[in-house]
Amino acid sequence: MIAQANRLNHVKEYYFSTKLKEVRAMQESGKDIINLGIGSPDLPPPPQVITALNEALVNSAAHQYQPYKGTADFRKAIAEFYKNKYKVALDQETEILPLMGSKEGITHISMAFLNDGDEVLIPDPGYPTYTSVTNLVGAKAVYYPLNEEGNWLPDLESLARKDLSKVKLMWVNYPHMPTGASATDQVFRDLVEFGKTHNILIVNDNPYSFILNNEPKSILQTEGAKEVVLELNSLSKSFNMAGWRIGMLCGSEQNLNTVLKVKTNMDSGMFYPLQVGAAAALRLNGNWFSEQNEIYQSRKEKVLELAEALQCEPAKDQTGMFVWARVPSGTTSEAFVEFLLQKHNIFSAPGFIFGAMGEGYVRFSLCASEENIERAIKRVK
Repeated sequence: MIAQANRLNHVKEYYFSTKLKEVRAMQESGKDIINLGIGSPDLPPPPQVITALNEALVNSAAHQYQPYKGTADFRKAIAEFYKNKYKVALDQETEILPLMGSKEGITHISMAFLNDGDEVLIPDPGYPTYTSVTNLVGAKAVYYPLNEEGNWLPDLESLARKDLSKVKLMWVNYPHMPTGASATDQVFRDLVEFGKTHNILIVNDNPYSFILNNEPKSILQTEGAKEVVLELNSLSKSFNMAGWRIGMLCGSEQNLNTVLKVKTNMDSGMFYPLQVGAAAALRLNGNWFSEQNEIYQSRKEKVLELAEALQCEPAKDQTGMFVWARVPSGTTSEAFVEFLLQKHNIFSAPGFIFGAMGEGYVRFSLCASEENIERAIKRVK
């Protein structure tokens, strides 16, 4: 048997990859599992996007290799989107890099900037991929705690008192997953200043800013941000296009060119019709988000009812496509989720998978129909 690479000794299979195997096995045995665990939109993409995709399929160049930096029109659509939605001016030639999903970007950025032994500031709780990719490239994860009392925002004054001499990169994620917390303009200004002061690349992962959020923000709105900031964004959540694997990375030409050195050795360009469909999505008017948020708001009210029935305490002022709630006292997040699955055939995400500070919480997804959420409520009641 060929031994695996040493870099995998510190990386586990993604939690949802393993847990969903168990869920599928339960379903195959005849159990009706209501899945409130993962953030995979169940709603369809905009119809205009499907039309654009289909029409692009017959383009004479549709099936050839595409530019590594994406088509000019796709980059133009991204620039228009950032200008219209975030009031951020981006040079479509030098400050935008399309990605095959923003998850790809996490790996590319880490490979582009991190050496063995470099340290990376990672939010706790936070997206587990930040840690796994950090481990894969031989860097060291350094967690900064977020808590409910601090509105799930970083305590930069406390961080500044630590030895940051080996820290090269800091992951931030606002609107935040899993807690739904939002960053203020002042928080973004403080993060930019923190990056400049300590020579740290700040990367904001920003896929949730249009879901149940009245004030979409980009950290690139902050004056001087491009010097020390990169921002990941995605069409997966906002446009129900998760399976399309389309995202983007925005920032300075110098930083994007560094990432491009990795990307050009990892793929040969994105399928042309996908880029045409993505450009059509980015050019939709604001009615799209309003219609989607009406659906998500109605679902959220039902999930909050479910949380109340389970004696969970939701955190306040949440945005995004999840409800983050404290589990009842006397139990752990893992035990609570297992109880919910085995007793009521309802799958949710335990907070501990997002870090030590997530223990004691559970995450419910809004990516389920109202009918299914109502069925979950009836099971519990």
